[in-house]
Amino acid sequence: MRVRDIDKEKLVIKTAIDQIVQEGFQGFSMNKLAKACSISVGTLYIYYADKDDLIQKIGSKIALKFFNSTVNDFSPEMSFEEGLWKQWENRASFTMKYPKEVAFFEIIKHSPHGEIILDSIAEFADFRTIMKNFIDNALQNKELLPMSFEAFWCVAYGPLYTLLNMHTEGKSMGGKPFVLTKEIMKEAFQSTVKGLKP
Repeated sequence: MRVRDIDKEKLVIKTAIDQIVQEGFQGFSMNKLAKACSISVGTLYIYYADKDDLIQKIGSKIALKFFNSTVNDFSPEMSFEEGLWKQWENRASFTMKYPKEVAFFEIIKHSPHGEIILDSIAEFADFRTIMKNFIDNALQNKELLPMSFEAFWCVAYGPLYTLLNMHTEGKSMGGKPFVLTKEIMKEAFQSTVKGLKP
């Protein structure tokens, strides 16, 4: 039986992420991936059962890394403003550190793989519970206006992800060069909190 080569496996993951981000699912195949990694297609099947298995395993790794990063130094017991700012900091830090992984996950999140990946990660249920407790506490303490989850998510995180998209692209409206700073992030955050508090 052939032995797994960790370096080769890392190369396969990195190359698969690059290819899917650049070309989407339509341009992605195991043959093309093997060729880009200078390995045989047979070698890929040491690590993965098929293309779907490869996408789902890579997606699960990224999702788990993201969930762990998001709850770093965060507690559902924090005040709403403090906890939401920590969420912004953690999410921004992860996106800036792993832009390709985030782009990859955005693509697969809106595919049939998305639900399969989230259902396969036990930690996702923990993450949802932590975030639900945080919102419940904020509502109970009258720090947050009651609203639908979808409206809350748009107001609470929409501004952050808009800024992060501009940062990733390196430009804002009209093609003006843009780099996200803590000052700009804080400016957007203050307006966001005002819109969410009673």
